[in-house]
Amino acid sequence: MAEEEKEAVKEQEKETSGKKSPMKLIILAVVVVLLLGGGAFAWKSGMLNSVLGGKNNENAAKSVKEDSRQDIGPLYAMDPFIVNLNEPLGKRYLKVKLAFEMDKEDLRTEMDKRLPQFRDGILTLLSSKSYKDVSDLSGKYELRAEILGMVNGYLKTGKVRNVYFTQFIVQ
Repeated sequence: MAEEEKEAVKEQEKETSGKKSPMKLIILAVVVVLLLGGGAFAWKSGMLNSVLGGKNNENAAKSVKEDSRQDIGPLYAMDPFIVNLNEPLGKRYLKVKLAFEMDKEDLRTEMDKRLPQFRDGILTLLSSKSYKDVSDLSGKYELRAEILGMVNGYLKTGKVRNVYFTQFIVQ
């Protein structure tokens, strides 16, 4: 009896070791493929050269400078907004002056027609913000994105590419 049990245990060990071995090989193959793919991507995108201090750093810096000097589209300036911030005592206010970068000059006529919609939406949005929401840089970026989304939601013949704060005073 004991010998039969020993043989049964040995057979189970052989079966389980046989099952683990292909699983290990599959996992190893997947890891190798992922590493090779990541290495190829890093090499192709130039990340490896920039990490290692290659000569492509100068070319990459030049391309970034060229990209940052893209022509700005036509601008649509708005009158300033002055709103009370959403504070318990209502003692703080925000004064903002905006300029919209349009994708084409033809959009100016539609923006003139929709000016009351823009002003209403922006006033509502600004007055819903607290001092904490607009006092730091990330809050300003978030506010810019919200204004951009709201304005583009109204437009039908074009779009606004960017929103610029030409004046931003919190007191």
